[in-house]
Amino acid sequence: MPRGRYSLHDLHDHTPLGDEHFQCAPGPSGWRYLSRTTTPSGDHLGSVDLTLDELGRPIRLELHAASWQVRGAALEGVTWVRTDPTGTHATEGNVRAHAFTGTSPAFLVATARLLRLTPDSPATRVRLVAFTDPVLAPRTVDQSWALVNSEAHATDNGPLTVDEYQVSALDTGEQHTVHLAGDVVLSAPGIELEDLESPPSSF
Repeated sequence: MPRGRYSLHDLHDHTPLGDEHFQCAPGPSGWRYLSRTTTPSGDHLGSVDLTLDELGRPIRLELHAASWQVRGAALEGVTWVRTDPTGTHATEGNVRAHAFTGTSPAFLVATARLLRLTPDSPATRVRLVAFTDPVLAPRTVDQSWALVNSEAHATDNGPLTVDEYQVSALDTGEQHTVHLAGDVVLSAPGIELEDLESPPSSF
């Protein structure tokens, strides 16, 4: 079960946004990721609880940030309920999308797991519902994912396969690179892996 810590940074000026302390593991249903986020000063910021089924679909998502809460799942596309900090107002949403995304590295692993690309696969389009910080506002985004390289690296625990993805935002044409090893993000825009206590799990 990988445990570790990611540091999160602003994409534009690289201002530190805080840390995400995580643990994740394959399980009977598929894969589960749990994390809590903290501010740069160490104060509690939010949490992520994501469970995927064997096909990589989100069967349970629970997000907390700034007292806002989102619960969601893959249901007729994706469906979610967003609750305000007072707990008195809840709004439900549904979009014909494939999965969810957001600032957590968990969503990069989840999207890669859902698409199951190979280096021979063409670039694949995916529609996601993004929950944006700090109030978890939902926004539908279209991306294109391509696995451009898959390379095995020797480690003390045996070979570690690192996958390099090129991700494109279809509305702006902006492209970025994501490096994954199993269920751990090695690097991505705004994300750095700072600590890892055990090797990544392979799917």
